[in-house]
Amino acid sequence: MKRLAYAGALIVAFALAACNDKQAAAPPPVKLTAEAIGHYCGMNLLEHSGPKGQIFAASLIEPVWFSSARDAIAFTMLPDEPKDIQAIYVSDMGKAASWDNPGADNWVEARKAVFVIGSRVRSGMGSDEAVPFSDRSAAERFAAEHGGRIVGFTEVPRDYVLSSPDDNAGTIEPGHKDTPGVQR
Repeated sequence: MKRLAYAGALIVAFALAACNDKQAAAPPPVKLTAEAIGHYCGMNLLEHSGPKGQIFAASLIEPVWFSSARDAIAFTMLPDEPKDIQAIYVSDMGKAASWDNPGADNWVEARKAVFVIGSRVRSGMGSDEAVPFSDRSAAERFAAEHGGRIVGFTEVPRDYVLSSPDDNAGTIEPGHKDTPGVQR
């Protein structure tokens, strides 16, 4: 009888482990379309230049969209936002056609990306941006051209992400005649 109970307990444990593995699998990124509306700005993401973000949380049915990678990172830091995050995707700017066209389906998991922070390039909403790359050498080329430093996801400073655009008034916007290599 004890063997039967033990065998039953093992079967239940394996079944629960299999369910947990299915729940733990991160959902894949969703292609950016005209229906994507920014969580904080309430505007269509396609109206803004620069990298975008999307976050999946277990408690939400659809991804949460962001008009900038920096906003997606901010979402993870703010106490009132869901903490059951399954996946964070940001535009891979190393694969982007241009700053104005970051791509509809070239996403990288943010926790695996490197970011250029403190560059002269501004987000589509006019703030400093955390420019994401899946390839460190692409990030190095971007930083050499536009300034800034390279950090991992967990190294992006909280103050950098949560500061207002006025805190960094000296930054040059994309497409400005003094911003080399950024097309508008």
